[in-house]
Amino acid sequence: MEKSARTMKYNFKEIESRWQKYWEDNKIFQAPEYPSRDTFYMLVMFAYPSGDIHMGHFRNYIIGDAVARYQMMKGKDVLHPFGWDAFGLPAERAAIQRGLHPAEWTYKNIEVSRSTLKKTGISFDWSREVISCDPEYYKWTQWMFVQLFKKGLACQKEGLVNWCPEDKTVLANEQVVDGKCERCHTQVEKKLQTQWYFKITEYADRLIDDLDKLPGWPENVKAMQKEWIGRSYGAEIDFIIKETGERLPIYTTRPDTIYGVTFMALAPESPIIGRLNLEGKYKADVEAYRQKAVKRSEIDRAAATGEKDGVFTGKYAVNPFNGELVQLWVADYVLAHYGTGAVMAVPGHDSRDFQFAKKYKIPIKIVIHPDAKAQLNLAEMTDAYTDYGIMVNSAHFDGQVGQDAIKAVTEYAVKNNYGRFKKNFKLRDWLISRQRYWGAPIPIIHCPDCGAVAVPEVNLPILLPPVENYLPKGRSPLADVPEFINVKCPKCGMAAQRDPDTMDTFVCSSWYYLRYIDPNNDSEPFSREKATEWMPINRYVGGITHATGHLIYFRFFQKFLFDIGWVKDPEPASILFNHGMVMDSQGEVMSKSRGNVVSPITLMDERGVDISRLGMFFTAPSEKEVLWSDDVITGVEKFVINRFYPMVESYRDSNPDLKQYFKLNDMPENEKAAYIKLNQTIKKVTEDSERLQFNTMISALMELMRDYSPSDNKNDALNDYIILKSIQLIAPMAPHMAEEMWAACKQHGSIFRSSWPQADESALVFDTITIAVQINGKLRGQIEIKKDASETQVMDVVKKSDRIAGYLGEGRIVKTIYIPGKLLNIVIK
Repeated sequence: MEKSARTMKYNFKEIESRWQKYWEDNKIFQAPEYPSRDTFYMLVMFAYPSGDIHMGHFRNYIIGDAVARYQMMKGKDVLHPFGWDAFGLPAERAAIQRGLHPAEWTYKNIEVSRSTLKKTGISFDWSREVISCDPEYYKWTQWMFVQLFKKGLACQKEGLVNWCPEDKTVLANEQVVDGKCERCHTQVEKKLQTQWYFKITEYADRLIDDLDKLPGWPENVKAMQKEWIGRSYGAEIDFIIKETGERLPIYTTRPDTIYGVTFMALAPESPIIGRLNLEGKYKADVEAYRQKAVKRSEIDRAAATGEKDGVFTGKYAVNPFNGELVQLWVADYVLAHYGTGAVMAVPGHDSRDFQFAKKYKIPIKIVIHPDAKAQLNLAEMTDAYTDYGIMVNSAHFDGQVGQDAIKAVTEYAVKNNYGRFKKNFKLRDWLISRQRYWGAPIPIIHCPDCGAVAVPEVNLPILLPPVENYLPKGRSPLADVPEFINVKCPKCGMAAQRDPDTMDTFVCSSWYYLRYIDPNNDSEPFSREKATEWMPINRYVGGITHATGHLIYFRFFQKFLFDIGWVKDPEPASILFNHGMVMDSQGEVMSKSRGNVVSPITLMDERGVDISRLGMFFTAPSEKEVLWSDDVITGVEKFVINRFYPMVESYRDSNPDLKQYFKLNDMPENEKAAYIKLNQTIKKVTEDSERLQFNTMISALMELMRDYSPSDNKNDALNDYIILKSIQLIAPMAPHMAEEMWAACKQHGSIFRSSWPQADESALVFDTITIAVQINGKLRGQIEIKKDASETQVMDVVKKSDRIAGYLGEGRIVKTIYIPGKLLNIVIK
């Protein structure tokens, strides 16, 4: 490519167009089929094509892009793919609203979003693009289902499901937010239905235990997953329903409180209620309560705060430890899927039970004291005592303490055949079938004689048939397509029917990262050899909203594929990074419904891609929320146009050796200071690149530019060395500008084929300190300055800082408070 002529004019449209064409023509970002160097798999989360991208997407993708480009310069073979999570309910609903077919709506959105992404110049390897609604992709989603089915991990069973009356389909627990459908915000109902599930519960222990093998994952995400999976250890005790003699197993983590049980609480959905033979007023009251309770969200019901209510059944259970009768109540704070859907209530030692007992005047017993000397007085208690302690009023267990007491009580129950040690989980099996059209058809045929039979792999994919009417009916629209439904059984050849449901889109997005590795393979989902070369994902970037949905599901899929020998690693991603959300200037999350979405297209057209990128990077640390306004662009735009880009005018064509260091002791003081500052900047920017702290990387480069003056440097080689290294340091964040400057300085090839700068350890002389700068008591930034700098010198540097000086505006400085070596506070009016 011809080298650009030097010019101080930053014509971003011409520069960006030229370099994007160069990257495409030269396949700069195309990953090799079989890598020959160290690899780096940089992955951003699967994109849903609901419309054009907004600033939240823009932030996500430029973070991943900067990482990918940095790793390229570190000499890695980089895989940085992109694709579309194209099936699912949102596309179907949007298509219905517009009178379109979901395919038409989806592919049109993909085309628009792809075009926008290509304008951003992000280093995606577009040759590996996958679209989950393409048959070439969902063939292998169906293959995954078949493998799970063969191993007994995909099954059909009856259970209570979350039902969205607006979308007329079931939802997984993760798709219900505050009791409402996460997509349409309709109140979710509970229905008893037969559905397909993946037995993710069989992986519950591994999903928790292996989190400890992921030091590169945020602790808050790991904590959220552990809480969602909800493993606990305790005992299951068999109470007996007095009237029927039925055993009522109760799971508890505190069997040491067994003698304090005064009532039992059943979940409103519990099938046990139907076997109690309720009559008269009790039957009517319980039924009315159940109808009301199931409309509340599980989050509200299970919350520790808020008033608890319930209704008495008029029935009793027998405590096997002491033979006492305890009241049977129905209470909505008990969830049907936790334990056995019933709890033993110990109001003296559980806060919710305490509130409930006080409200309904149920007896309260004290069976745990803090210790032998500290005695509880029920008359003085305003809440339950929930800590461990010494057992009292508990027959021959009196005096037992803490974990020893729990073990002793459980062992006694085991010995007497009415209890057992028990491990429990909150996690439920993953409900994956949907009564909608726009999804991958479930590859199962139902035969009257053979039962559920998997479609033979050679017959995949089962294509989604074209239909005229795909409107939701409460059952799958595919059930009304005879030529699709009616088939012969693969086993016996008799008349049979296909399963009419489609799969939840989360299934498609649980393995997509593996298809990127081998997207054109038509004989298997991906090459195991290629997966061995590229996996695991080195860095996975996306929002934290998927912590207890997608991020659990794709870990489950990886473990299953590991078990059947398709991948070598039990975990899919070594490092996870969650970026902060992009908010509008008022602090509201950007969304189409609020009408506050900012498009990066407008910004890029007005200010350029790289300045838009730098503005997003500079405004906040990557993991923090961004309050977006166009004002955040101003500072970096001035920096680029006035300071950084014009550096090429000072390049002297000395063509310095970028792999060599300068001899510090042979330099004059001003050159030595410039060389030291450069190497300190290289060290700072490199460390911050590893931590994705782009805002401080930009600050470091601003300080370098502030302190360095080419006119003061008579050493041509050092001058050019500083300029070239500076261009390399900014390249991952401002790639088009860096390429243009690199070419203007007569460097050959793409800057992303050059080597990342290495700091000269002998030149890392830190004789500077960091001063925090406040304006009217509010922290506005930091500056680096010599240890012995005076307040006047500190103030002079602050006024020259593009970032901090902007906060001074037209204000009049009325006072400064300087704490030497630590803080400068400027008071303005």
